[in-house]
Amino acid sequence: MTQTLPTGAASHDGLAAPEIYDYRQAANPVRPGLTEPIPYHAWPAALHARGPTAILPLDLSGQLGCPGPATSPALAAHFVRLLAGEGSKAAALASSSLFYVLRGRGRLERPAGAGSSDGLELPWATGDLFVLPAGEAPLLQAQEESVLYWVHDGPLLTHLGVEPSRPRFRPLHVPAERIEAELAHLLADPSAARSNRMSLLLGHPEFPSSRTVSHTLWAMVGLVPDGAVQPPHRHQSVALDLIIDCDPGCYTLVGTEIDTTGAIRNPHRIDWEPGGAFITPPGHWHAHVNESGRMARLLPIQDAGLHTYLRSLDIRFSGGLSGQS
Repeated sequence: MTQTLPTGAASHDGLAAPEIYDYRQAANPVRPGLTEPIPYHAWPAALHARGPTAILPLDLSGQLGCPGPATSPALAAHFVRLLAGEGSKAAALASSSLFYVLRGRGRLERPAGAGSSDGLELPWATGDLFVLPAGEAPLLQAQEESVLYWVHDGPLLTHLGVEPSRPRFRPLHVPAERIEAELAHLLADPSAARSNRMSLLLGHPEFPSSRTVSHTLWAMVGLVPDGAVQPPHRHQSVALDLIIDCDPGCYTLVGTEIDTTGAIRNPHRIDWEPGGAFITPPGHWHAHVNESGRMARLLPIQDAGLHTYLRSLDIRFSGGLSGQS
């Protein structure tokens, strides 16, 4: 039970009255009914498989007790479904917006705005990834039926009560052809199989010390080979995971503890489907498993750019493998 200790002084007009707590009752307020823990949740591909042009938020704000839409306390993820010949503005009060083209083809148009000297026009196609700083809302115009995965840091700015005053970085575009070439190079490297994850981290040249795509966002294109049972790892950043491609038999195991062998105790299982998405709460051990007979592919987006800057990422690995080759 929360207790308020008497202070012996009344508050002045216009000032809030302080509340003082026993440390034992307030030191860890992340618990149901107070600061709500981040839940396990998955969204099916059926969410964006059909229907009109729409922005479809993956909203957990009700469970988190924060303003929405929000998928985590700092990030909001969406599917953007576009019919051929139609478009939609991706408007958000955010400092970083990341888009991944799950399928389709089209064009992005963004007018010049405050703090920006030039507008932006960018063609996009399946497998492309692009990251935009704060600025005018971009128009996503589809040339064929398309679905994009969109993650931004608007919930973080809402919590801080701030608005971006200027762009913090230049827009970044990673074409699918570049990603495929780098993945082929990774697969050809025998040492890659000895690492905890067979993956590519995508970086922005303006953030060389954090090696992230923006000052708040982190992005990885991950491969999970057939037969892989990845050793668990954990970090304090949340992961909003998009399943790019898989066959039945791929899944993720998640839990709060590992045993003496490095396995996750009493894991929660999240089965994959292509085009689906799920959330991995911060601090939870997680491991990806592929029993499908074919390579699978995953795109986790995290708030690890922010955590790296704060030195709070605290990434840890089990099973004797490190994050480096």
